[in-house]
Amino acid sequence: MDMLFTVIAFVVALGILISVHEFGHFWVARRLGIKVLRFSIGFGRPLLTWQRSPDDTEYVLAALPLGGYVRMLDETEDEVPERELHRAFNRQPLWKRVAVVSAGPFSNLLFAVLVYWALFLGGDVGLRPLIGEVEPTSVAAEAGFVSGDELVRVGDRPVRSWEEALFALTAEALDGEPITIGVRDADQVSHERVLPGEALAGIAESPDLVERLGLAPQRPALPPVVGRLVPGEPAEQAGLAVGDRILAADGTAVTRWRDWVALVRERPRQPITLEVERGAGERVTLEIVPRALVEGEHTVGRIGAGVDVPDDLMADYRVEIHHDPLEALVRAGDKTLDTSLMIFKVIGRMLVGQASVENLSGPIAIAETAGRTASHGLESFAKFLAMLSISLGVLNLLPIPLLDGGHLVYYLIEGVKGSPLSETALANAQRVGLVLIVGLMVLAFYVDLSRLLG
Repeated sequence: MDMLFTVIAFVVALGILISVHEFGHFWVARRLGIKVLRFSIGFGRPLLTWQRSPDDTEYVLAALPLGGYVRMLDETEDEVPERELHRAFNRQPLWKRVAVVSAGPFSNLLFAVLVYWALFLGGDVGLRPLIGEVEPTSVAAEAGFVSGDELVRVGDRPVRSWEEALFALTAEALDGEPITIGVRDADQVSHERVLPGEALAGIAESPDLVERLGLAPQRPALPPVVGRLVPGEPAEQAGLAVGDRILAADGTAVTRWRDWVALVRERPRQPITLEVERGAGERVTLEIVPRALVEGEHTVGRIGAGVDVPDDLMADYRVEIHHDPLEALVRAGDKTLDTSLMIFKVIGRMLVGQASVENLSGPIAIAETAGRTASHGLESFAKFLAMLSISLGVLNLLPIPLLDGGHLVYYLIEGVKGSPLSETALANAQRVGLVLIVGLMVLAFYVDLSRLLG
């Protein structure tokens, strides 16, 4: 069931974002008087087709949902009747062709802006950026961070939640410069802490950036009481029940939920003997074997159990962020722009060897993220869609032949030299582009499989 849900979430995500991308090409082409012959979501054998009239666009849903295309009337692809030449793509002035090609990637970026705008407008609930533990010999400790500090600013960016703080830290760290962070200590006194740029080298794009700096978010001490179980996961299969209080694991007393989570994560595929308290003092002994889950470079244990959280426990740790419509739109635009620049920077760092290719995500990793975020709810899935849409837009703007960015490079050269590239030059460029794209896909699959197999 989990696999089926993941596949469905992946197909839905791809379908939405591909439709947005291709609709951008389609809409601008139609508005500029260019004839669109086919609008296809997916490649391969058509599953569904619809056409209003023989002279109108044919809409297609194809068997392989890993892409899509808009086919326009074009003399370079087929013979065009003389009466239709004015509607052929290749006969259009340069600015129109640039507009049509650019419309796909920019539609993805606009989609992200709209998603973020809706999320910001609806308000956001997050965790206050309070620092809990600070590793004694870490970068953060050397910079002066102490437990109880609350982050209020990262560089020039104000932050109000851990999500905002992590995004700002990542964005600032990619520049390789020292980062000045404004904090309020436990006595509400303001301070500035400085993270040195050299300490951020190699970890700026890491998903566990905060941990590698030596910081941990401050969390309330939750008692080890089971609040929910995921059907079919090891916890349910072992007989653990909602309301059970974990007393000991392999003979060692457990007093906090976080300690229990840490133990489970350290023991993938290894049996753990539990002593739990159930009901009115009944003690039960169980054996549970965490399943293995790949997270980045590590394999961790997971049992599919959640903690019982009292209603008022998080009151002091929760922050609600609200925006008016204009402020929400500005923030959505800023986040989309910042994320786009971050992706460009990470790609640049990978090209010069300053960042690991393990930051690549192929179809397997994307599918896993789609399933995970969809299982967490609509808001989480929408944030994933926005991020993936930005990635799709940015990647399509890269100057690689076969991608939209490659076509824009052709048009730039045409604008400079006053005439299109020769058919021979275009054919050679297409071959190079095909090799690059296939190579990138193979590398992404390799990284995905390496991550999956540990």
